Amino acid sequence: MKRPDIKICGIRARETLDHVIARGASHVGFIFFEKSPRHVDIDVAASLIEHVRGRAKTVAVTVNADNEALEEIVYGARPDMLQLHGKESPDRVVTVKALYALPVIKAFSVRNPQDLGFVGDYEDVADRILFDAKPPENAALPGGNGIAFDWRLLAGYQATIPWFLSGGLNADNVGAALNEIQAPGLDVSSGVESAPGIKDPARIDAFLMPLKKR
Repeated sequence: MKRPDIKICGIRARETLDHVIARGASHVGFIFFEKSPRHVDIDVAASLIEHVRGRAKTVAVTVNADNEALEEIVYGARPDMLQLHGKESPDRVVTVKALYALPVIKAFSVRNPQDLGFVGDYEDVADRILFDAKPPENAALPGGNGIAFDWRLLAGYQATIPWFLSGGLNADNVGAALNEIQAPGLDVSSGVESAPGIKDPARIDAFLMPLKKR
């Protein structure tokens, strides 16, 4: 099996960024959502993105952001990709790509088979799909809640574009994610933290350990 893409999300510090790049992360994510403990200001993100430019793909993660907010992020931080982690429609994805000429990752919240029913509507407009666990009722965050969904729901998914598995991944279950559904991409945030928003180098290393054999 080909080694999957690895996206470490919610980075806010240069030392964390250097660590995950040294360990082979292919993508690094920066959260632009003020309710999140991983939220990063645009000027900080811009410095981090410039620091890592050319060594990994940088992803700006947004939630139902309007054009004004996206313009500040795109032109202020200059990421390589945008991740739309809200309820953006296929038409909105098309508009965002046309306005900013950046690849788009569209995230989906999954709990049951019905939640996968609209994925096909996005495969012709998004560049990648990300499957995350549906948040608990009244949760403040659409992702990064440290919970997983039943990955077996993806067993029959016939991918036409690259995709990431997210939601509750950690060192204890990443091997199963690779073996059970052979996910081509893995996205982790809270699973490599010692506290919300605080990345832990030892947990990052433990998460990536099963991938060294691939």
